[in-house]
Amino acid sequence: MADALSVIPASVLRNLSDKLYEKRKNAALEFEGIVKQLASSGDHEKISLVINLLTTEFVYSPHANHRKGGLIGLAAATVGLTSEAAQHLEQIVQPVLNSFSDQDSRVRYYACEALYNIAKIVRGDFIIFFNQIFDALCKLSADSDGNVQSAAHLLDRLVKDIVTESDQFSIEEFIPLLRERMNVLNPYVRQFLVGWITVLDSVPDIDMLGFLPDFLDGLFNMLSDSSHEIRQQADSALSEFLQEIKNSPSVDYSRMAEILVQRAASPDEFTRLTAITWINEFVKLGRDQLVPYYADILGAILPCISDKEEKIRVVARETNEELRAIKADPAETFDVGAILSITRRQLDSEWEATRIEALHWISTLLNRHRAEVVLLVLDIHACIAQDPLNFHQLVVFLVHNFRVDHSLLERRGALIIRRLCVLLDAERVYRELSTILEGEADLDFACIMVQALNLILLTSSELSELRGLLKQSLVNAAGKDLFVSLYASWCHSPMAIISLCLLAQLLEPGRYIWLLKALYGLLMLLPQKSSAFTRLRTRLKTVPLCSFNSDQLKRASSGNPYSQILCHSGSQISEDGDITQDNRNLQNGINFASRLQQFEQMQLQHRMLAKSQAQSRISSASLSKEGPKAEPWRIPTSEGNRPLSRSSRRGVGQFQI
Repeated sequence: MADALSVIPASVLRNLSDKLYEKRKNAALEFEGIVKQLASSGDHEKISLVINLLTTEFVYSPHANHRKGGLIGLAAATVGLTSEAAQHLEQIVQPVLNSFSDQDSRVRYYACEALYNIAKIVRGDFIIFFNQIFDALCKLSADSDGNVQSAAHLLDRLVKDIVTESDQFSIEEFIPLLRERMNVLNPYVRQFLVGWITVLDSVPDIDMLGFLPDFLDGLFNMLSDSSHEIRQQADSALSEFLQEIKNSPSVDYSRMAEILVQRAASPDEFTRLTAITWINEFVKLGRDQLVPYYADILGAILPCISDKEEKIRVVARETNEELRAIKADPAETFDVGAILSITRRQLDSEWEATRIEALHWISTLLNRHRAEVVLLVLDIHACIAQDPLNFHQLVVFLVHNFRVDHSLLERRGALIIRRLCVLLDAERVYRELSTILEGEADLDFACIMVQALNLILLTSSELSELRGLLKQSLVNAAGKDLFVSLYASWCHSPMAIISLCLLAQLLEPGRYIWLLKALYGLLMLLPQKSSAFTRLRTRLKTVPLCSFNSDQLKRASSGNPYSQILCHSGSQISEDGDITQDNRNLQNGINFASRLQQFEQMQLQHRMLAKSQAQSRISSASLSKEGPKAEPWRIPTSEGNRPLSRSSRRGVGQFQI
């Protein structure tokens, strides 16, 4: 302190704290000369002591005039240092920044003036304090004193000039400051923030567009400000950014889409219009990038179609058509369920136009993504069907729909059955279906339905566990019970029952030679010139005979061909294919003689029905010679159901999955 006082005359110190501005100003000029002499002699230690004296004895003084004088003195010291001010800048700037929160408005004014003069001298070196200066200016822009506001505006313009010409400005450090203040309601602060956004966006080396999602919501929030000037400034900034988006090859649509969707539901009309206009441009420009937000965007558009403002309705309808034109793949994060949920919700809208568009969207989903829609409906049904009673009703309802609409069974039957097997347990679904079909009065339909279920059972990956259980029919009680349960309804179709029996017992030719013998028997039943005969014969040729031992081949060529299959009361087949009296694994085994009789009885019913239908066609033809002749492949069904076409009576190998 003594060293500092030795270089500064007492009169200068006295005048620096005088109540008269002119005396303080003259004292500051003398300070400038003293510091300049010290700088020219390189005595930076004394310069530091002088700055410290100004800070402790003046800037931090309890007396307002001392504080004013101290601020003028710090600015004068900076002017005296000129190009050498950078090394003392921390010591000079911090006390000035602290003075921005002084209770005396005149001190705050002098702080603005002092920092302005300091900034003019140091220019680019000033950038290291930018965040603190920006925070201070943001507060001063809303100062209660008009003179302080004016001084702050002058300082703000100078800082903007310095920032735009500096290559040391960090936009990454600035954005968090901006984001924190974007929701401030004070109109002066809002003007201050929009001003900075506009200035920084004009600098070619600063990528404000890349950070737009961080302050976009704040700009939209300003569109509903009570001040016309602020609304106009915010709208101008948004328009400029939208134009940049149109011209930019790479834009992050995702975060901004979320903001726009929320703002499209704003109670403010101007905000809604601006938001829906942005969404319209985003849909045109972003297209596939917006697929994850497809549902949210639709949820914003549909209500706007019925907006009271015509401009909003026009833009919303255009956007709706643009969105509908995007044909997204469900595999690419396109959520059909979310879209369906949005449209379903809008069906309850009080506005007719919105309800109509919601129906159009449901129609579009069914046309483009029918399978996904069906799966979603099945998911809901499966949740309801967790209860046993509801489960039975669901399966009965499903069979009824397949019965009255055979095209549904052909086109979507496999999809529906497989999905229900995943959601409700495959064994449970198949047992219930088998029980219902066993007593089905429409024998033609029952045959077709069983063929469909059989093909799904044999080929679907969702039913692999069920196939594994059936393969254990002869050695496992659960497998035997399942086999018997399915067998009853599978009797409706000879080919289906053969498939079931082969699956349940004979899929291991090394242990069951009769698989090969049964297939050769089927081969002999096929016309030799048919493609089916050729395919089966080719496949049989690929079976290696080395997989059979000599004893098996002998048994296959002599004796009762059912000796390894038929189990009589008290006997069963062991895992190696031999008949044993061991009753540890199964109670009574599978009585194949009884099962064969069951099959013959069911097929007798089918033959009697076919005979009755043939007689009916002959009688109809004789009674109405001039009437339309019944096509030989059109078979009327019982219970008033529509006749089955030839395409509906496909064999098991022709059923569409």
